[in-house]
Amino acid sequence: MTTTETSETLHRVVIRFAGDSGDGMQLTGDRFTVQTAEVGNDLATLPDFPAEIRAPAGTTAGVSSFQLQFSDEDILTPGDAPDVLVVMNAAALKKNIGDLQRGGTLIVNTDGFDRANLKKAGYLSSPLDDGSLEPYRVYELSLTDLTTRSLQDLVESRSIRSKDAARAKNMFALGLVSWMFSRPVDTTVAWLEQKFARAPAIAQANVHALKAGYNFGETTELFAHRYEVKPAKLPPGRYRTISGNTALAYGLIAASQRCGLDLFYGSYPITPASDILHELARHKRFGVRTFQAEDEIAAVGAALGASFGGALAVTASSGPGIALKAETIGLAVAVELPLVVIDVQRGGPSTGLPTKTEQADLLQVMFGRNGEAPVPVVAAQSPGDCFDAAIEAVRIALTYRTPVMLLTDGYLANGSEPWRLPDLAALPDLDPAFATAPNGEDGTFLPFLRDPSTLARPWALPGTPGLEHRIGGLEKADVTGNISYDPDNHHRMTELRQAKIDGIARDLPPLGLDGAPTDDLLVVGWGSTYGPIREAVRRVRADGGKVACLHLRHLNPFPADLGDLLRSFDRILVPEMNMGQLRLLLRARYLVDAEGYNKVRGQPFRAAELHAKIVGLLRNADRMPVATS
Repeated sequence: MTTTETSETLHRVVIRFAGDSGDGMQLTGDRFTVQTAEVGNDLATLPDFPAEIRAPAGTTAGVSSFQLQFSDEDILTPGDAPDVLVVMNAAALKKNIGDLQRGGTLIVNTDGFDRANLKKAGYLSSPLDDGSLEPYRVYELSLTDLTTRSLQDLVESRSIRSKDAARAKNMFALGLVSWMFSRPVDTTVAWLEQKFARAPAIAQANVHALKAGYNFGETTELFAHRYEVKPAKLPPGRYRTISGNTALAYGLIAASQRCGLDLFYGSYPITPASDILHELARHKRFGVRTFQAEDEIAAVGAALGASFGGALAVTASSGPGIALKAETIGLAVAVELPLVVIDVQRGGPSTGLPTKTEQADLLQVMFGRNGEAPVPVVAAQSPGDCFDAAIEAVRIALTYRTPVMLLTDGYLANGSEPWRLPDLAALPDLDPAFATAPNGEDGTFLPFLRDPSTLARPWALPGTPGLEHRIGGLEKADVTGNISYDPDNHHRMTELRQAKIDGIARDLPPLGLDGAPTDDLLVVGWGSTYGPIREAVRRVRADGGKVACLHLRHLNPFPADLGDLLRSFDRILVPEMNMGQLRLLLRARYLVDAEGYNKVRGQPFRAAELHAKIVGLLRNADRMPVATS
């Protein structure tokens, strides 16, 4: 440690790593996240990367970034704007510099600013020389050169190639930033040695680069400050960092254990849902069976067949794949079998923005089937909450013998946060309650004789003696399940299927309003808008505004007390990453004058923009104190 160096304690920091899609920025951010979790900080992450497997090197289209906010107190978002920006080339600077806080720290890899890189990024002159970076605290470092020099011995001994040495610059940068923010690197060293166990020279090179970056920070006199963020005061328990897709996979496994059924997961790879398949495939010891189908239709068909055979059946996709699955989801509605359908939403329409987030599939999952085909819709609100949302979707599917749509999105799927491991014994019991004997008075089996409280039909496993019955997409007669074209029967069956879904509302807990019914404004959200909305509401309250917020997990049916709660407010704001889909449903159902705040930029909301919107509404209504921050 240099004699000029001082240590400063901070409450929260936002860091963004940015570079070419081949520069390892996602790996760098992920390892820094793990190191930060070790310290005990609360954290939230936002990975952002191009859809192309290898986007054009050196161009803004090929920039990959990873943002992380960590704090000594509870946080809800990955941060609005970075305090520290690490860029590996000119394109990364051009794409991200507009987000850096004025006065923020900018670490630049000068080796990525040669004439070719500047031209590809669209610079006419070097921003390192033209004065445009004066508002920031800039550290110009030859990260690539520093890395290759630290690995020269390995190159000269031909243990690695010069190209391999240059690729390790992300580890050098990670080591440097780890030193700056007092992050331990031991777990990253162990992880590298394990990951590259079959290529020990590559492991050695990355470990050396990591330590070289750390030592560079400690010995150079460039950095006058080193920073520390104390551990957050989180509720007691055992924690791990978890992404939304991983949490969702764990929730499905936990649900299968609680209901005593093998988990069948039928899927076709699609961004950003593929990691659910990858994670579940690792857990065969828990009775998990994964099936990578040849297409989306085969995946959902196999899942529905598995449900008929008595498995806990799940399929997943994103918007384009959900469109292809629609006919079979309608079949699941008709045959009334439990099925969980996960939609990890992304930017659309069509192929759209495969690696960017959006909330624009709500109306699709509500109404995107032919005929009257109602299904329950459940939405997760944070990466860790994907675990609980998965269990809730399974509970509804098993209890009501219905397909359930479970909505997450790319932001939740790829983002991560600390997650407290649950007490498995405290998870709800999930009873599949298979039919075991004929239920007719004459000893016959009546496959559509419904449970009077849930209107669910019996779930009879094929091969059970005495429970033979017809199944298929043709309309069935009420009670008997025989094929029927009778108009009155079709009307009755349509009403029964709708009433079954509507009845789920009676089984939902009361809504938890954050605020008071006397507040001047209610902000209603769903899905991944949870964090930005809550953070914005906190800021408005700190400014003296009276604002309440409500976040909906169940989007079909709505909770029974939602209408009365909405009508108790004169002003309602519904922020969504779509053009107003939940707002449309609320206005149609409850005739409330809800206002929307809508953006579809492929990025999550920032708390600052929601704060500004809420303050503006309150000021227009003369409900906001004059002095605000």
